[in-house]
Amino acid sequence: MSKKRTLLRNATALVGDALDYDAQPLDVLIEGDRIAAIAPAGSLGDAECVVDLARRLLVPGLVNGHQHSHEHFQRGRTENLPLELWMHLVRTRIPVALTPRQVYLRTMIGAIESLRTGCTTLVDDMALGAAIQRENIKAVLAAYDDAGIRALLGFAMMDKPIVDNFPFVAEHFPPELAAELRSAARPAPQDCLALVRDLARERHPQQNRVGVLVSASAPQRCTEPFLQQVRALADDLALPVITHVQETRLQVVTGQQFYGSPIVEYLDRIGFLKPATSLIHAVWLNPREIEALARTGATAQHNPWSNLLLGSGVQPVRELLEAGVNVSLGSDGSCSTVTVNMLNVLGSAAALSKLRGDVPQRWLSAREALQAGTLAGGRALGFGDALGSLRVGALADLVAYRTDTVTFTPMNDPVRQLVYAERGAGLDFSMVAGEIVIEGGRLLRIDEAAILAEIEADFRELSGRYAQAEASVAPVLAAVEGIYRRSLALPIPPDTFAARMPA
Repeated sequence: MSKKRTLLRNATALVGDALDYDAQPLDVLIEGDRIAAIAPAGSLGDAECVVDLARRLLVPGLVNGHQHSHEHFQRGRTENLPLELWMHLVRTRIPVALTPRQVYLRTMIGAIESLRTGCTTLVDDMALGAAIQRENIKAVLAAYDDAGIRALLGFAMMDKPIVDNFPFVAEHFPPELAAELRSAARPAPQDCLALVRDLARERHPQQNRVGVLVSASAPQRCTEPFLQQVRALADDLALPVITHVQETRLQVVTGQQFYGSPIVEYLDRIGFLKPATSLIHAVWLNPREIEALARTGATAQHNPWSNLLLGSGVQPVRELLEAGVNVSLGSDGSCSTVTVNMLNVLGSAAALSKLRGDVPQRWLSAREALQAGTLAGGRALGFGDALGSLRVGALADLVAYRTDTVTFTPMNDPVRQLVYAERGAGLDFSMVAGEIVIEGGRLLRIDEAAILAEIEADFRELSGRYAQAEASVAPVLAAVEGIYRRSLALPIPPDTFAARMPA
């Protein structure tokens, strides 16, 4: 059977891995899910589907290496809490049970916002809650199937209670509260590994637009034997791996207390660092850890907007890039960030870097931020150079922005104007795996208005249940506040790159 051919006519474009711009319009031919040809406008033949993209800027779709669909119903509910306190408002003592339909709708929030803001690939690091609920997982996968986005779903696996991912628990948690948290229901670690193995049979991301990956929630939430099992599973199935690492200063202290070293050095010692392995956040790093990332081919994923809103700090992006480390981008979850808008992530990545040092030439440029949000994101997920570039042979994950808007008027530098000014209002075309999912500003595969209306109606009842669940964590927050304050007085390796400004 012949592959469907789609011809995108008359677009200006950011072409190739270097995102080169040529003001002369181009035609781009898509065959199946790949880019088959790029040529001057008018020089390519007909196709079954022809889309005129005159007065549009065609660019690779953005890759969001990190969001959490289980947070989408809680966007806008928190502010001004550091990670170690905020996280308990997502993993509450009283769970909020949802139907599979509600899980589907919740997932759609992130899928819709992602597509509307130029993202064509996302990684969903989903918390399973108290038990593995297969119908809810099916609902998440169905939402991504229906929306038309490329998605990789992981399950934030761990084999330790959340309370025990902190140091000094015995000194700061009342014994009865610690016992309650340790006894709370959670999925069996071996069942989580089996779940990924089972889903990977039909949902491998190299063969499926909606697939799975391997997620270890964070090293301090896993025993070393379990981390080794996670690593072995990923190696056996050739799946990418993600894990949260050294997002905060307290996590550096945690590494010192648990392993006698920062956590990235620990991961290097046990052989966990490999290509297609993303360390989410990776804010508080020392030179030895940066060298380990470069040597092993692991990715440091930058989540600048999340790190700003949680006060986590500024990643040493230039030092990572100079060492040859692949740096990708992610939004993180919308309970802390309010939005998963990857255009916002691009702009904040480039802007935030300008707080580090007094040598402007070392600050992150708009082009470097866009490369981190496209090609580097594909490399982080094991796609090599096949994802995140507008060039022949690459996957046809492409978006187009109107250039007859105030954002691009006058057109001086399309990359800078895209990164620093566009936030999605001008996006009116999106294609994923060669299929058009947005045309003329309208989502083609779903009834967006009906879905959003259903979410709003459903949440009238859910809101009170979330408020009750969030209130239940007050004793936990009081205990963790003591650990957080205590950690601030403890030293960390003196060669750690400063990630926060002094008070």
